[in-house]
Amino acid sequence: MWKYNRFFINLDTMIFLSPNMNLDGLIYAIAAIMLGPAIILAVIGGILRYNKKKKAAKVLFILAAVYVLISFGICGSMMY
Repeated sequence: MWKYNRFFINLDTMIFLSPNMNLDGLIYAIAAIMLGPAIILAVIGGILRYNKKKKAAKVLFILAAVYVLISFGICGSMMY
């Protein structure tokens, strides 16, 4: 620990305050959270539609669309 003007600066916090941070992984993780479950629901809905279960497929497609709208609102606001 360094003492600087009555503030203690820990070396771990200095790593997080570094100006050369690469946050690409965080962006990819947020995008995966935004789109991953919706893609899975849409694929399962497509499989059910192919197997002639149209009502269940329609429900899963609607759930996927609602998930995308909500996730773009919440996760998109975190990325902005």
